[in-house]
Amino acid sequence: MTTHAFTLAGIHLTALPSGALWLAETRTLVVSDLHLCKAERFARKGCGMLPPYETRDTLARLDDDIQLYDPACVVCLGDSFDDVEAIEAMPDNERLWLTRMQAGREWIWIAGNHDAGPVELGGDYLAEYKVGPLVFRHIAEDGAVAEVSGHYHPKHSISGQSRPAFVYDENRLIMPAFGTYTGGMFANRAPLVQMFSAAAIAVLTGPRCLAVPLKAARRR
Repeated sequence: MTTHAFTLAGIHLTALPSGALWLAETRTLVVSDLHLCKAERFARKGCGMLPPYETRDTLARLDDDIQLYDPACVVCLGDSFDDVEAIEAMPDNERLWLTRMQAGREWIWIAGNHDAGPVELGGDYLAEYKVGPLVFRHIAEDGAVAEVSGHYHPKHSISGQSRPAFVYDENRLIMPAFGTYTGGMFANRAPLVQMFSAAAIAVLTGPRCLAVPLKAARRR
């Protein structure tokens, strides 16, 4: 597995091929936009039928990172569920799986625009969270520095199929969506590209992390 190490506000960060972020100094694992139970919401809202396996796949990939890194704290950067009703519809076996992953560690749910926070599932529900100088929130704010956020589901393509991607510069990091059924927004197009300086880097996820200058990401 090939990761990508970088710094933001003097804090050492590691982008993982899964789309998670690792802060070794505080043993913190960060994921964004899980969108759990998306297939259930689609079926409930009459939006079409999706294979109902995405929650298990998302939880399995999260569990793999937890087993590998044994974090003291897990931060979920909002839109952890596809909507509020989806929290109640989560099957018992998946709920128990999530509870097992939470055991023995701090678990932070950041409020997203899709979910108000799954407070009944354990852990702490916050509007934002700070680790040293870093501020973790769901949606990037204008003029923010030392900011880690999600929401936009950035993706990139150098050649071939696009991949979910981290995008960062000297001021902020926007994380890829971790959820299996989440779509994406090309980071070299508005509005994402306008949020970053000319020095911005895109880190494509997949079998290994691949870091390229943001301007090198090919338009599609």
